[in-house]
Amino acid sequence: MLLIRKKNMTIKVDITPETVKEMYSGPYKRLWQLLCGEYLHIGGLRSAEELAQLAKIRRGSTGIDLACCLGTSMRFLVRTYGVAKMTGVDITPAVIQEGKVILANEMPNADISFVQSDIRSTGLPDGSADFVWGEDAWCYVPDKQAVVREAARLCKKGGTVAFTDIVDGVPPMTNEEAKRILPFLEFPDLQTIRTYVTWLEDAGLKVEIARDTNRFPGLMDTYLGMLETQHTYDLLKLCNFDRVIMEQNLREFRFMHGLVHEHKLSQGIFVAKKP
Repeated sequence: MLLIRKKNMTIKVDITPETVKEMYSGPYKRLWQLLCGEYLHIGGLRSAEELAQLAKIRRGSTGIDLACCLGTSMRFLVRTYGVAKMTGVDITPAVIQEGKVILANEMPNADISFVQSDIRSTGLPDGSADFVWGEDAWCYVPDKQAVVREAARLCKKGGTVAFTDIVDGVPPMTNEEAKRILPFLEFPDLQTIRTYVTWLEDAGLKVEIARDTNRFPGLMDTYLGMLETQHTYDLLKLCNFDRVIMEQNLREFRFMHGLVHEHKLSQGIFVAKKP
């Protein structure tokens, strides 16, 4: 996110685990929480419900959430679908600590735990869960194929890998568009739905669902409208009351709005089974 950071970057943005920790410990996380609420991904509860239904999440099952952030999805799955046990993996200590406080206040007896680790190599045992879950977070990881392999490793035979992620759309972005939007979003790169399908299959999974949710354009209207009206002061505050920085952010949001409506930037949804 621009927010105070001003530097030129190429299409391949240098994002490290330390970068992600910094982002989700400061203004970047607060901005998206301002727009999305506690459920820090596109579509919030409705998106999570669709993913859970398509993945056929069962009562009494166990799950692992890769890049769990505050653990909102884990609490939702335990509450709504009767999942018996959830383990969340995230690289950022600040969101894990916040998530633990929310968990203690809301669901102190739930079998939900957090692990601070790189989601490309969690250190959890093979076949640890009936399903592996992710929501709009793998886009921050430089080696997304490694995350897919880790998800397949953690999933039991007969289990499910289910996730959403931000993807390069159809038609794809031009090089110039990618050079502009990737640094703004702090994504190291973007993959396509087709690429994710190839990686899932290479990891030994059988892909059942891989498509655009078509959810992003309507929500992008909402996000931009909020920033230009009701939440303009909040954005200014996040920009340290620097109106130049605030206007830079608004310009980039308008640019992203155009990409989303041209379907060059999309939310993909994926469900795959482990034979």
